[in-house]
Amino acid sequence: MKNLIAIDDLNKSEILSIVKRAEVHIKNELKVTGSLEGSTVVTLFFEESTRTRMSFEMAARKLSLGVLTFSKSTSSMTKGESLRDTIATFESFGVNALIVRHSSAGVPKQISEWTDLAVINAGDGAHSHPSQALLDIVAFRSAIKGEIPNIGSFSRKDPDDFSGLKIGIVGDILHSRVARSVARAFSKLGGEVILCGPPTLLPNFWQEFQMVTDLDSVISEFDLVMPLRLQLERASGGFIPSLSEFRHRYGLTTDRVEKIKDSALILHPGPMNRGVEIDSLVPNDPRALVNFQVRVGVPTRMAILEHCLKRDYENE
Repeated sequence: MKNLIAIDDLNKSEILSIVKRAEVHIKNELKVTGSLEGSTVVTLFFEESTRTRMSFEMAARKLSLGVLTFSKSTSSMTKGESLRDTIATFESFGVNALIVRHSSAGVPKQISEWTDLAVINAGDGAHSHPSQALLDIVAFRSAIKGEIPNIGSFSRKDPDDFSGLKIGIVGDILHSRVARSVARAFSKLGGEVILCGPPTLLPNFWQEFQMVTDLDSVISEFDLVMPLRLQLERASGGFIPSLSEFRHRYGLTTDRVEKIKDSALILHPGPMNRGVEIDSLVPNDPRALVNFQVRVGVPTRMAILEHCLKRDYENE
């Protein structure tokens, strides 16, 4: 079994292997396969989710995996059972993998130290969201290979190498597990990652990425721009003066979209705060991959499950 706790668990060749396997599933129109029949996964989501949870569960069923859905509110944890004992219970059931989402950073890593089961991080606090980063690469590659009808005019001879491409991640970088994962993933494939946001929402612990506070001065350079959800629960904490000020300076508005390259692509990991970090009409722009990102969630997570459960598909 293999764990996937963070993008740093994968090297470039492993990222490309997962991404290309996801592309096979897209080409095969997500047909049901028995590649993991006989294995069982548990989805342990201690934090609300729509896209990630449902796409993981659908991905598992497409691979003929058994799926157990854990709910803390109806489990023995309401009676005082510890998380560690809950994990031991699943081990006794004979399951093979745990898909974990938690509001606290580090929980999937801690679980992986308690068990020999495969542990897949479906998002932990502000730390990591590796499956989102991988599906973003799948979406981006599909676009630059010309495989998405009516999307942009971007083309690239080698879709395995992002050298020379500028990836702009904009907004609430500090609190974003997506930003951490996407920045690492695109960087591993050679892309130049630029983080942009208010000084109060830029992390001071990253040295490897360029950070800027003036979006309008760099947006025309981006080959990919990804606005991030402004975490509204943080807005009253002094991080930004107001939502309107944030939108004015960092929102991907319809006016600002006119400044990006004709060949640039727009991604958003969702959920969107329309009218804050992105205007309502922008997801309909021909360069936007927002809906396609959702579509590739299932095939990407199918490939992740195969990777972590050691499915040998290289010779298929």
